[in-house]
Amino acid sequence: MITLKQSLSLLLAAGLSVSLLAGCGSSDSGAAEGPSAKAEIVNKEGFPIVSEPLTLTMMGPDVGIQNWADMPVIHEMEELSGIHLEFMNAPKESFETKKNLVFVSGEYPDMFYAAGLTPAEELTYGSQGILIPLENLIDEYAPNFKKILDENPEIRKSITAPDGHIYSLPRIEFNQPWYKNPLWYNGDYLKALGVTKLPETTDELYEYLKRVKEEDPNGNGKQDEIPLTSVKLKDIRTWLLGAFGIYEEKIYVDDLDKVHYTPVEEGYKEYLTYLNRLWNEDLLDHDTFSQTAEQKKAKGKNGQLGLFSDWHAYFVLGGEPSSDDPMFSPVKSDMVDTPAIARNKGVTGGAFAITSTNPAPEASMRWVDYIYSYEGAVLFDKGPDGLLWKYTDKEARVKEWLPVPNGMEREDYRATITPNYGIPTPAMMTDDINKGLTTDFDKWVAQQSQEKLLDRGARIPFPVLFLTEEEQAEVTSLQSDLDTYVEQMEARFVTGQEPLANWDKYVETINKMGGGRLAEIYQTAYDRWKSS
Repeated sequence: MITLKQSLSLLLAAGLSVSLLAGCGSSDSGAAEGPSAKAEIVNKEGFPIVSEPLTLTMMGPDVGIQNWADMPVIHEMEELSGIHLEFMNAPKESFETKKNLVFVSGEYPDMFYAAGLTPAEELTYGSQGILIPLENLIDEYAPNFKKILDENPEIRKSITAPDGHIYSLPRIEFNQPWYKNPLWYNGDYLKALGVTKLPETTDELYEYLKRVKEEDPNGNGKQDEIPLTSVKLKDIRTWLLGAFGIYEEKIYVDDLDKVHYTPVEEGYKEYLTYLNRLWNEDLLDHDTFSQTAEQKKAKGKNGQLGLFSDWHAYFVLGGEPSSDDPMFSPVKSDMVDTPAIARNKGVTGGAFAITSTNPAPEASMRWVDYIYSYEGAVLFDKGPDGLLWKYTDKEARVKEWLPVPNGMEREDYRATITPNYGIPTPAMMTDDINKGLTTDFDKWVAQQSQEKLLDRGARIPFPVLFLTEEEQAEVTSLQSDLDTYVEQMEARFVTGQEPLANWDKYVETINKMGGGRLAEIYQTAYDRWKSS
């Protein structure tokens, strides 16, 4: 049992500022029951949001480029709203640990921003009264978000917990088809090898990777090319699983509405067999299970990578955005007629929540609701007008980019002006946010996504939904051991430490650990969601 004193010590060791936590201790404020102490100073429309100065605390993950308090977007929002924010940031890589410690400590921020709250966390801390219900606040103080829910009832269904409450607001991106970052081919390698048609089958992909290894496409006279690289398989897993008819790495639903637990599927076995072949022939990077993303990128900038995953190819290879490095076209094996291709669910829950110690939940809801408007979305995504962009036709929402200060890369500079960079922030992303700002490269990427994913039947692998409290408790217990076992065995099968001849024994172990039960629970939840 971790005591409050121990929790605060851990928070100090982790680098969180206790001064920011002061005054945010737990109390029976009844924020969800009736008007807060600050409700009378909240203006229901327009700016400022509050008629008296108000300071609130916010916790979110920091990508380590700029302090949020120094960002122009935060300054502009404070001027508009009249609300001053103090931040409890923690590095993105360790944010989950810090978030858990904060929940244990009893010392909560007023708001969680881009915290990636899971349905389990929402149910647990919502039922404990730590996260407050938001549906009444949405009705009264969030006209932008309420309009989104009224026009998209599926979103309301997906973010409503089994107890009928909404505990967090989501990120909504119907205009982004990617479920995971795509894979990209090194265009220089394709050109050097005379490849004009991308692989369409697992056999063709194998033959291409083999050529990368043996034919010196980087032209340095050394056999230092790495045909396929990864970081613990998490960045390439779903793309290669799709070749064997599987949409998702854990739970997915097929065209007949049957729920599957991926790690025991025959397609998963064939995926392991394929990767083991690549591993044995040095076609899969032998640093896969030990390297960091930064180490992977260093290999790319050194001209060593043939096929890899990232947001864009130039993030790894360096240089300028280029259409010379094509997006991976999902391949199929002999098991299937067409590859299984997962697409973005469009809704990512847990992006914004309000805690019970927040003295002004109404003002907090009005603050975040602005981000769900067109104007607020542009501010938080692109920064203030006149800094990185400007309008050429404001009425038509057409914009143009301005020169980037100090010759920086535009995305690098954007990361210094807004917290909406590399984290799942609350937002409703629409095409008109980028109207006039899309480059030829952006259009090419969209075309690649359309042709290689959407036109080929990309589908949502499993909807965003909640389990009941009892179901969630059982799933959490089951997954704790299952996830660890599956991850360990995946690495062992791929590297050959565990022979695939032991597959039946592996499946038997998973079933004993509750893999079948996990699928049953999600089947029940899916059937309930579908009929609701």
